[in-house]
Amino acid sequence: FKNNIAEITFGTAKSNALPGAILEKLATTILEEGAKKEVKAILLKSAGEKAFCAGASFDELLEIEDLETSKKFFGGFAKVLNAMRNCGKIVVVRVQGKTTGGGVGIACGADYCFATESSALALTEINLGIGPFVIGPYVERKIGKSQFSAMAIDAGFRSANWAEQHNIYHFVGKDIAEMDAELEKFMTRLSSRSEDALALIKKVSWEGTDHFDELMPARIHMSTSLILEDSAKKNITAIKERLRAK
Repeated sequence: FKNNIAEITFGTAKSNALPGAILEKLATTILEEGAKKEVKAILLKSAGEKAFCAGASFDELLEIEDLETSKKFFGGFAKVLNAMRNCGKIVVVRVQGKTTGGGVGIACGADYCFATESSALALTEINLGIGPFVIGPYVERKIGKSQFSAMAIDAGFRSANWAEQHNIYHFVGKDIAEMDAELEKFMTRLSSRSEDALALIKKVSWEGTDHFDELMPARIHMSTSLILEDSAKKNITAIKERLRAK
């Protein structure tokens, strides 16, 4: 925490994929920092210089064997996005590289998002035998239902420029150095803004999203039931083996 900005960094060795424990901690930390009066904005970023976030942890997905464990895991992503939406403070997200699945949800949960030209993004859940159900409302809010459906169906990567044109990214730098230089200037300006004005901008920009809370139980159930199927386990194992062979 410095200059009225709370900085939160998450990371794991496998492309910053997120296990349940980190999702829980991340959601709690966002809400805790948002509750501090001296905090005007939150900067959310991931470790390293490669992938921003590979979404759900494959290792943990393979270990899920019952509905309750599955529900808790996918509920973790819902908690993080809900915290970003309800923390009361502007959340700025820094995307330094490729992002997939739940990582796209985090980028879409941002109030303002910085990225690099290498920050392509994709909704790859269909490859696992599930879908981007939990993050769906947040992605749809940024790009619309038609584009969301296309991303969910084809699972292909969209470029950073595409993401900027479709309101996910708000600044795209040619590399990390250029992005970080602009990000630092932006956060410095943000730290001098009226906290009341920022809070009201946050409130107004998320108007009409209260129904996200009502959607989540059903969306979580869609993912929890599908991930327990044998076909999903086989898909995840096959993808893990391909990644290991690279």
